[in-house]
Amino acid sequence: MSEEKKVSAKIEKIIDSVAELTVIELSELVKALEEKFDVKAVAAAAPVAAAGAAAAAPVAEEKNEFDVVITSAGANKIAVIKAVREFKPELGLKEAKDMVDACPANLGTMKKDAANDAKAKLEAAGAQVELK
Repeated sequence: MSEEKKVSAKIEKIIDSVAELTVIELSELVKALEEKFDVKAVAAAAPVAAAGAAAAAPVAEEKNEFDVVITSAGANKIAVIKAVREFKPELGLKEAKDMVDACPANLGTMKKDAANDAKAKLEAAGAQVELK
């Protein structure tokens, strides 16, 4: 702290405690404060010290569920329809064909591994796929 701005011993103790936290603990602290006070942490408009900025920035959580969207069926629609039925076995042949014909079509929300698998198989069949 600069000599111009004196802080109370209570505030100095809090600052010292925050300085001892790991990055993950800081992220948890930011989330807890956001929930407790119903606010959202944002970057300050004025330049801040790198350590202060790192302490205020929450760690981004990795997304683990994705919407699998077929953006284009490509030239080999039959192979794409077969791939769709592999991931949506409850669809009949006509329903799967209608879904592929109505691109962009949402295949549904899947866990990360299943979504990547679906994307790979659909692209191998000739479709263009996005994970959202």
